[in-house]
Amino acid sequence: MAIEAKYNAQNTENKWYKYWMEQGYFHSEVNEKEPYAIVIPPPNVTGVLHMGHMLNNTLQDVLIRRARLKGYNACWVPGTDHASIATEAKVVAKLKNEGIDKNSLSREEFLEHAWEWTHKHGGIILEQLKKLGASCDWERTKFTMDDDMSASVIKVFVDLYKKGHIYRGYRMVNWDPQAKTTLSDEEVVHIEKQGNLYYLKYKIEGSDESLTIATTRPETILGDTAICINPNDERFTHLKGKKAIVPICNRVIPIIEDEYVDLEFGTGCLKVTPAHDENDKMLGDKHNLEVIDILNDDATLNEHGLHYQGKDRFVVRKEIVAELKELGVLQKVEQHTNKVGTSERTGAVIEPKLSDQWFLKMKELAQPALDSVLEKDIQLVPEKFINTYRHWMENVRDWNISRQLWWGHQIPAYYYGNGKEEFVVAETAEEALTLAQEKSGNAALKLSDLVQDADALDTWFSSWLWPISVFNGILEPDNDEINYYYPTKDLVTAPEILFFWVARMIIAGYEYRNEKPFSSVYLTGIVRDKQRRKMSKSLGNSPDPIELMDKYGADGVRVGMLLSSPAGNDLMFEEDLCKQGSGFVNKIWNAYRLIDGWEISEEKAETKTDSIAINWYQNKFAKTLAEIEDHYSKYRISDALMATYKLVWDDFCSWFLEMVKPAYGEPISAVTYKKVIAILEDNLKILHPFVPFVSEEVWQHITKRSKEEALIIAEWPTNMSYDEKIIDEFDFASEVISGIRTIRKEKNISFKDEISVSVINNEKAESSFDSVIAKLGNLSELKYVSEKVEGALTFRVKSNEYFVPIEGAINVEDEIAKLSEELKYTEGFLKSVQGKLKNERFVNNAPEKVVEIERKKEADALAKIETLKASLASLQ
Repeated sequence: MAIEAKYNAQNTENKWYKYWMEQGYFHSEVNEKEPYAIVIPPPNVTGVLHMGHMLNNTLQDVLIRRARLKGYNACWVPGTDHASIATEAKVVAKLKNEGIDKNSLSREEFLEHAWEWTHKHGGIILEQLKKLGASCDWERTKFTMDDDMSASVIKVFVDLYKKGHIYRGYRMVNWDPQAKTTLSDEEVVHIEKQGNLYYLKYKIEGSDESLTIATTRPETILGDTAICINPNDERFTHLKGKKAIVPICNRVIPIIEDEYVDLEFGTGCLKVTPAHDENDKMLGDKHNLEVIDILNDDATLNEHGLHYQGKDRFVVRKEIVAELKELGVLQKVEQHTNKVGTSERTGAVIEPKLSDQWFLKMKELAQPALDSVLEKDIQLVPEKFINTYRHWMENVRDWNISRQLWWGHQIPAYYYGNGKEEFVVAETAEEALTLAQEKSGNAALKLSDLVQDADALDTWFSSWLWPISVFNGILEPDNDEINYYYPTKDLVTAPEILFFWVARMIIAGYEYRNEKPFSSVYLTGIVRDKQRRKMSKSLGNSPDPIELMDKYGADGVRVGMLLSSPAGNDLMFEEDLCKQGSGFVNKIWNAYRLIDGWEISEEKAETKTDSIAINWYQNKFAKTLAEIEDHYSKYRISDALMATYKLVWDDFCSWFLEMVKPAYGEPISAVTYKKVIAILEDNLKILHPFVPFVSEEVWQHITKRSKEEALIIAEWPTNMSYDEKIIDEFDFASEVISGIRTIRKEKNISFKDEISVSVINNEKAESSFDSVIAKLGNLSELKYVSEKVEGALTFRVKSNEYFVPIEGAINVEDEIAKLSEELKYTEGFLKSVQGKLKNERFVNNAPEKVVEIERKKEADALAKIETLKASLASLQ
């Protein structure tokens, strides 16, 4: 089969992905092999591929393809997450565009629209991952709202409720007024914002006196139910037992005492608004204060907001400040920076809100998950995240798991009395009815008497079961698949969901399997632009991954993404990285084209140079393979790529192929060719995880292969011992070759003309690579001499001195003038460096590294001067 002159990424990628799918290479079944399983961090069903997905899934694909090559039964489970808040918001927006208000629909009607949206958009991101080359077991694709996945979630809720871990409580929660739902603490992003601190005067009842409080939220004064002072604050001793009057609403409220008040902050007087601040709520509970909620669910003011009723909280803030100023209550305004809680999903400013919600007790459940990471049973990579993980787990709070949404898993609690005080929890309505009849003692209760809780469960309450539920380990805890694939091997994910998802999966793993869910967690960095900004659609600084792949090929983009993405550190992405990756792919292609173009001779014997080259490269490959394996073992995937890149680009393409390349018009020995192909095939195996498409294309071009012989399921090279001495000898020889080539280039000596080179072997260097030096330097001879050669150009490699005869190839007078000028400049440079080094103040005060650099400059200049003088002496 003739090989194309130019590599065609699009055609190649489509061809081989289709072939891999047809042959079922990605699919895994329980067998006698050792399993290697990865579960995908399920992207939102509403999502499309972004640069974070590209990085995350490229890393997973590298790991799974390498595992496949190493003989494991590799299983990468894909899927998507129903993403309650994000998806419901999309569906609500779509309905709004169609003139439909969500509130005008029943739950069932709304869910029909949500499922329609999901079926239409749900598979987009998974199809895009195929373009990247993701070798997922697509037959195992799961969705967190699949029937079996939903049943698993409900079963776990009921189980945890029965164990006393889940409870319903009236507590202060994080309220997202845009999504109109509660959020867990982990879904709140605290952003530093510039705001104002308003100083307001409250009159003391029955006197002309007043006190001043400072607040960042003047609109909440309408919910004030006390003023609090510190009992140790002598400034306010006279206020003890008195009452204050809230401006505008003129409510009379008590002045209470509590050491909670910070004597230094603000005015020392604290307004207490139990309905709108968690700390105020604690004070309110302690002092039995009235709770007045002034906000509706959409953060407009309710009837307690008086004449501001129906207006948005931020509109009211401006208007109430104007009214307070007019009333003479506003004493002053200061600029104030504080951290404002915002919704991780919608970006809306969070409101603390008292609400009846469902909670999961976390402290007891979290302990085994904390121990497993601290004891390194689960490895976090990089380890810097262990302290972050420990801090969160040691200070974990109860998890608010209910959401005021319709899209999601409906909470399996059923109310059977008046209000929400009487309820039962069960997996089905039929079970709930039986429980309700028993609990109430009312055998006449019917299904129609039960009302299921309208709330849905937090999205993470389903995804925390992911490594178990994808293998049906909740519904069938002893099935063959869960027993075989669990625990999975590696998890690749982003640090920002270490608590949302990773920690909770570990908790669920110990609770429901008494075992860790995975052995290692590889935490990727964030993909940022050159200005260090996180790539996002809103900033317009994120390229379209599909367009990048169309331009540079999937392999090129994969290499580009991994060239500078060390674990846990952010990736400074720029398109040139993909260009570099594409260049690497073309280098691989062109290297094979060169080999494929050689004529092969069965009669021709292997040359000494070929034999030396093959022996060197095999040792170099073995050494690099050991380095690559070490990088993989430490999850330094970027380093593994760089080691592979340098081996293939520098050692294989730039040196090895030049060494074994037959002379123009000459054939290559069949024996040598066979060894070159074996070396190429080993290269392709270690390349495959990074560049699966071009590696498979070249592999299949080499010879006709059966489906059992495809590269994707080939055998990873075996670790072999290597001779460091041979590698060092070649490194020395390569410097000699580079020196000869430099002189040829600088002196315009044609590379086609043979030259003779002499050497004084002070280094006692081995002569084993002399034939290689002769071939790549195009030498007629390489002579060992004991004295300097007159009338020759010179260069040094360590202490060896090499002489290249001029023999009319250059103008001697011009060369003397050029060398004299260079010598003069170098001597001047040396003088300035030595001047610095003679300056005691510089040597004593400059950083050690800076002084070291100057000393190296001095040594290099001295060596160069010696070489220049020798060259001049030989010419004069």
